[in-house]
Amino acid sequence: MKRIITSESVTEGHPDKFCDQVSDAVLDKLLSNDPHPENVRAAIEALATRGVVIVSGEITTSIYIAIPKVVRKLLQDVGYTKAEYHFTDKTCGVITMIQEQSPDIALGVDKGGAGDQGMMFGYATDETKELMPLPIMLAHRLVENLSLKRKSHDNSFLRPDGKSQVSVEYINGIPMRVDTVLISSQHEPQVEREKLKEYIIEEVVKPTIPERLIDANTKYLVNPTGRFVIGGPQADTGVTGRKIMVDTYGGIGKHGGGCFSGKDATKVDRSGAYMARYVAKNLVAAGLAKKVEIQIAYAIGVEKPVSLYIDSFGTGVISDDKLLEAVRNIFDFRPAKIIEHLDLRRPQYRDTACYGHFGRENMGFRWEDTDMVDILKGALQ
Repeated sequence: MKRIITSESVTEGHPDKFCDQVSDAVLDKLLSNDPHPENVRAAIEALATRGVVIVSGEITTSIYIAIPKVVRKLLQDVGYTKAEYHFTDKTCGVITMIQEQSPDIALGVDKGGAGDQGMMFGYATDETKELMPLPIMLAHRLVENLSLKRKSHDNSFLRPDGKSQVSVEYINGIPMRVDTVLISSQHEPQVEREKLKEYIIEEVVKPTIPERLIDANTKYLVNPTGRFVIGGPQADTGVTGRKIMVDTYGGIGKHGGGCFSGKDATKVDRSGAYMARYVAKNLVAAGLAKKVEIQIAYAIGVEKPVSLYIDSFGTGVISDDKLLEAVRNIFDFRPAKIIEHLDLRRPQYRDTACYGHFGRENMGFRWEDTDMVDILKGALQ
């Protein structure tokens, strides 16, 4: 059976991704500076539009954070520093509307219960070394390399906003070739379209996508509308949490619906999803299945999940029921235990907010470790 599966990613200068980074940069600052990070509660939302960034939400902390400074530093890092972008670190306004988390929520959370109800999914597949779906990994690497090229100053025509999209042809469930590569990159007005296209294909696409996946029928689409000069929040309003499929598995694995960015780890939208990925990745790394999806569901204020299931899509070496039994015996899904085991009070979240929360093995994220492989194998012998 042949089918084509597509995933997308966006650069750090994309307006929605900029807002994700604002939310997580503020969270990191709280976790870094508060003497009691275990007491930090945060649900931070950002909106960026023409001339202004609005940061709102709920924060419980014992310290003061100069949020406008965090936002302006982030604008500098991302690259919104030139007047011709019409949205810069020096000219945009920053409005903060922050309140304290509801004490009603704290009643259950402070005792170790989940910060909200909801379901979270984790996924892993052996089709890449990162145990992630190939389309989303290629899409991430394309926009990451696009941003690196812009920052390297070996050109004078790339701007911060951009997107990628990769369509991979699968035959009998195995990725065989890349069918279509799409990159839309913001650029300076004077660059010729053909020069831009040639540069992106030769300097971004070809060094990123393995040659074995490219053939004579692979299609390259670069800035299909022909022009992408006005970009970022000047062109499109950005909001935290609008790129959840970019954050996870590119549409191949399910997503529970809640975004991650700006939320401290008592919010199981984040910690539960990280735990589900951790378990799924260890199951695949242990050779117990070729691909696995896990769902966890919680009730607000309650420690233990209300449900947990595993689907190995018929690839498991044992039944899904036995996999689930082993997972229940080995892993502790209570939020406080997840936070402790995965080191989720460490300031690390701005790094998650662009190029994916999963498959980033070089970033030191505990949920990407495969340290439970031997324990899983031993339990199922």
